Amino acid sequence: MVQIHEIFERQAATALRLRSSTAQERIAKIRKLRDAVIAHTENWYRAAHADFRKPPGEVDLGEILPICIEANHAIRHLKKWMKPKRVWPTLMTLGTRSSVEYVPRGRCLILGPFNYPVNLTLGPLVSAIAAGNTVIIKPSELTPHLSGLMAQVVREVFTEDEVAVVEGDAQVAQGLQALAFDHVFFTGSPAVGKQVMAAAAQNLTSVTLELGGKSPSIVDASANLRLAASNIMWAKFTNAGQTCIAPDHVYVHESVKDAWLVCCRQVIQKAYGESLAEQAANPHLAHMVNARHTSRVKTLLEDAQSRGARVLLGGGVAEDACFVQPTLLDQLPADSRLMSEEIFGPLLPVITFRSMEEVIDKINAGPKPLALYIYSQTSTHVDQVLTNTASGGACVNHALLQFMHGNLPFGGVNHSGIGNAHGHYGFKAFSHERAVVRTQVALAATLLGAGEVHPVLRKILRPLLKYL
Repeated sequence: MVQIHEIFERQAATALRLRSSTAQERIAKIRKLRDAVIAHTENWYRAAHADFRKPPGEVDLGEILPICIEANHAIRHLKKWMKPKRVWPTLMTLGTRSSVEYVPRGRCLILGPFNYPVNLTLGPLVSAIAAGNTVIIKPSELTPHLSGLMAQVVREVFTEDEVAVVEGDAQVAQGLQALAFDHVFFTGSPAVGKQVMAAAAQNLTSVTLELGGKSPSIVDASANLRLAASNIMWAKFTNAGQTCIAPDHVYVHESVKDAWLVCCRQVIQKAYGESLAEQAANPHLAHMVNARHTSRVKTLLEDAQSRGARVLLGGGVAEDACFVQPTLLDQLPADSRLMSEEIFGPLLPVITFRSMEEVIDKINAGPKPLALYIYSQTSTHVDQVLTNTASGGACVNHALLQFMHGNLPFGGVNHSGIGNAHGHYGFKAFSHERAVVRTQVALAATLLGAGEVHPVLRKILRPLLKYL
């Protein structure tokens, strides 16, 4: 911890210096980081396979591409983002010039997750650099090969007094959180997010919390069933279901459930094979990150089955290989753990419904999810769901796409997160919006008496109170 304190103290002077850094200087650093990430592509493949057999295609689409998109977006727009925003005066402030200026928060802490460790750690780093901050990164200890490679890349691009990577376990993370950072950006579970927020409160540190939850999908009677099947199967089973915005469960209208399940079976078997052995050996399926998480998902499955749930597809577990089959289940009782806990694995509960009101009531009965997906060709159903539910983001006839849209905010609401990331929203998350008023007229001094509002001002204000 002595080294951590030394880095933290050295970054204080750098943070002050970076307040006056130019857009060109920040862009140069972002470009250098992007290029270093691309240069290590083959190394990312090897590290991701060593940590949890993540396929190269998923590394491309889920790790490298989002960072490049984030970096390129910042490079193109940073000059505009950094410019003070002129604000029109109100009636009370006529004669003044006002603006919102974007000031770096200062020393920032980024706590990265294990599921997409490169994307969800270096992506926020792009935003922090764009906003002119120093950063200490604590990557997940559950993916040591990827975390070690991230540390190497950061050392190639930055000095420690600007960006440093500190590796270690939960005790190291707790030690970091005790420091008086100016901002903490955390990605992980709601349970740990509460701990991060409580620790930040001790120093009144602002936070961005990218959490998770039980994100629902809906397939109504009018949906394109083949599209809904192929898209949901991809979104759910990518990265072995270890995706915060993956569909957690799916509501399917009773009139199309059987036909939709046929499509799902065809999609899975064509993409991954049929047997447990075939799927465990399939190079396009990621595995669970470790034995503990494999056991956790297996326990969720066994709990559901013991309570009467029916396995429609899959259901196999190869614990030695940290592998769980893509699995669909139905007839889940409400008291099963699968229906109350975030699954974060390749198990997909299928729930039959008759009316959209029924689905909306069930969604609103739980915490607000990070994502919501609806597959429908009936616009009134889509509008009904979007109007009567709350979620961090939503997609219509697709899934996960909201994460890749650089012009949209990405974040949760309440239980699923606080604050936003990506693009301009990420820049603002790592910036303080300072209000600045410039005037040549001492309005208050001329109208205030010795400790009392000037009578002339009172006479002027009374008839204008309804209009100011």
